[in-house]
Amino acid sequence: MTADFLLIFSTCPDKTTADHIARALVDAKLAACVQLSPSVESVYYWDNQVCQSQEVQLQIKCLSLHYSAIEQMVIQLHPYEVPELIATPIINGLAPYLTWIKETTTS
Repeated sequence: MTADFLLIFSTCPDKTTADHIARALVDAKLAACVQLSPSVESVYYWDNQVCQSQEVQLQIKCLSLHYSAIEQMVIQLHPYEVPELIATPIINGLAPYLTWIKETTTS
């Protein structure tokens, strides 16, 4: 069951956007759970300058086979020109929790 699951990270400019994306992913059964961590501070390089902003971080738990659909939905709903979207495999986890992810995101 290990490489079948992903934890995807993204950030949003505000809670309203983060809520909208999180609910859309869960409603579409692409993610079992999306956690929102408000008030992360990001320092990054954009348009030839160093920027700093407050953002809301998303942690998306899903099946790896849904990554492409999640990517497309995030791109469609996200206001950033280039949204953060980083996926890391879940290599270990509590078996009942991983089963819940699978059951929740399988139609």
